[in-house]
Amino acid sequence: MLAYFVIIPVLIAVFLYLFSSAKSGRILAILIQAALVAFSYYLFSLSRVEEIVTVIGIYDGDLGIVLMSDNLSSSFILLTSFIFLITSIYSFHENNKRLFWFLLFLWEGLLIGIFLTRDFFNIFVLMEVLAIVVVILIMFNRENRNLYDGIIYLMANLVAIQFYLFGVGYVYMITGTLDMYLAAQYIAQFDRSALILPYALIMTGIAFKCALLPLFSWLPKAHGTPSAPSSVSAILSGLHIKSSVYLFLRIQQVFQDISAREFFLVIGIATGIVGFIMALSQKDLKLILAYHTISQVGLIMAALNIGDFYSHIGGLYHIFNHALFKSCLFLSAGVIAEIYKTREVYKIRGVFKEAPIIGLATILAVFGITGAPLFNGSISKYFIATNTNWLLNAILIFMSLGTIISFIKYSSILWGKSSAGETSITIDKCRQLTTLILGLFCFFGGIFGAQFIEFLFNVQVSMNFIGYLEKVLVFAISLTVGYLIYTHFIKTSSLLGRICKARLNFRGMCASMGIFFMAILMITGYFYS
Repeated sequence: MLAYFVIIPVLIAVFLYLFSSAKSGRILAILIQAALVAFSYYLFSLSRVEEIVTVIGIYDGDLGIVLMSDNLSSSFILLTSFIFLITSIYSFHENNKRLFWFLLFLWEGLLIGIFLTRDFFNIFVLMEVLAIVVVILIMFNRENRNLYDGIIYLMANLVAIQFYLFGVGYVYMITGTLDMYLAAQYIAQFDRSALILPYALIMTGIAFKCALLPLFSWLPKAHGTPSAPSSVSAILSGLHIKSSVYLFLRIQQVFQDISAREFFLVIGIATGIVGFIMALSQKDLKLILAYHTISQVGLIMAALNIGDFYSHIGGLYHIFNHALFKSCLFLSAGVIAEIYKTREVYKIRGVFKEAPIIGLATILAVFGITGAPLFNGSISKYFIATNTNWLLNAILIFMSLGTIISFIKYSSILWGKSSAGETSITIDKCRQLTTLILGLFCFFGGIFGAQFIEFLFNVQVSMNFIGYLEKVLVFAISLTVGYLIYTHFIKTSSLLGRICKARLNFRGMCASMGIFFMAILMITGYFYS
C-alpha cells in the first residue's frame, strides 16, 4: 500500500502534463489530490496503532527497498498532501502551463518518498531529484534573477549532498547495509569514536538542507526569488524545508549513541536570532518571510534539542504550525504583490480595504507566527518553554520578541490609506478561499491545541492555566516593547540597511559547509575522545 503514496502524485503529474491546459484536467487532478488527503488520513490512523512496512522486491537478506510508515512519517505525509491540495487549488487559475503542474505533483511524490523510505541511498537519490525539480520551479519564469538564484541553489545543494553521500558510504563500509533500521542495530555495537566521522558528514549535509547557521544563505535566494510562483515559495518555506528537519530526527535515531544535542541547541538559538535580525533589515515581503523561515527553523531545532519531552512535542507541533501560517503568508503575499504591483513593505498600505479576506488571512497567520494568545504558535511555544530554565526561557522570549517586531513592520501593510491606485483588481476566489482556510487553521490550532497534539502525535499533554496566563502576559509586554522598539529605532536605523546586504556568495557557502563540518567533528570528537 505504501508505494501508492509515491506513485499516485507521479501519475497525477504525468496526467497533468498531458491535460493541464484543459480546465477539466486540473479539476480532476485536484479531486484526485483530495482523495489522496483522505487516503493519507487512513494511513495516519493505521500508523498510530502500529508501524506499517512494505518491502519492494523479493530479495534475500536486507536487499530491496523498504518503505515504513509510523506515527511521525504518516503525520508528515498527511501534512504534505493537505498543503499540496491547498496550493493546487490556489494555483488553479494562476498557471495552466503543463510543466508547472507536472513538477508540482512530482515534487509531492518525491517528498512523500523521503517520509516513507528507510534507505540511506534512496534518500540521497530523492534529495537530488528534488533539488532539480525545485530549481526548475524557481527559474520557471526565466527572468535573469530567477536563473541566477536557481543556479546558486542547485550548485550549493550539489556540494552539500556530497557530505551526506560520503557519510552514507562510510556507514555502508562499516555496517554492510543501507537500511536505516538495520544500520542503527549494527551501529549500536560499534565504539562511538568510530562513528564520529560519518555522523559529522551526514549531519553537515542535513544541516545545510535545514538552513542552520552559517549554512542558510541559499534559502533567501530560493524562497524569496522575485518571480517564482507564490505557490512554489509557500511549499518551499512551509513544507519542503521540514523534510530536512524530519531527516534530522531520523538520522539522530540511527546514531542514537552520539549526541550533539548541546551543539544543535546552540546552533538553533543562533539561527533563530540571526534569522529575525536579517528579516528586520528587509523591505521585500518575500524576503522578510524567507528570513523568518530561517528564524523559525532555528526555534524548532532548539526545541528538538532541549532534551525535555514537552519541548520536543512543542517543537514537533511548531513544525506543523509553521507549515500552516508560513504557507498562508506566502500565498497571501503573492496576491498582495499583484494588487499593488510591488513587494516593498513601505509602499503597500490598506490591504484590508483592497482585499478584506486576504487581509484577514494575513492577520490570522501573523497572530499564529508571533504566538498571540489563542493561536497555534502560542501553544507550540508554550510547550517548548514549559520546563526550560530561566536562561533558556529568557532566550526564547527574546527570539519571540524579534518575531513580534518583524511582524509589526510586516503588518503595517494592512492599515492606512490604500496605495493600490484607482484600478480595481478582481481577486481570484480560489486564492481567497485557500488563504482563509490556512488562516483559520492557525486559529483553531490554538483553540484546540492540546487536542491537535494528541491527534497528530498520539500523546496526551496538559496545559497549566496559570502558566499559560503568564505566557499571555509575557506576550502583551513583548508586544508593547516591540512596538516601541520598532517605532523609535527600527524605522530610523541605518544599521539594518547595511545588514540587509550581508549574505554569502557561492564560495562563502562552500566555506561555511567546511567550517560547520569541522565544528561538529571537533565537538563530537571532544566528547567521545
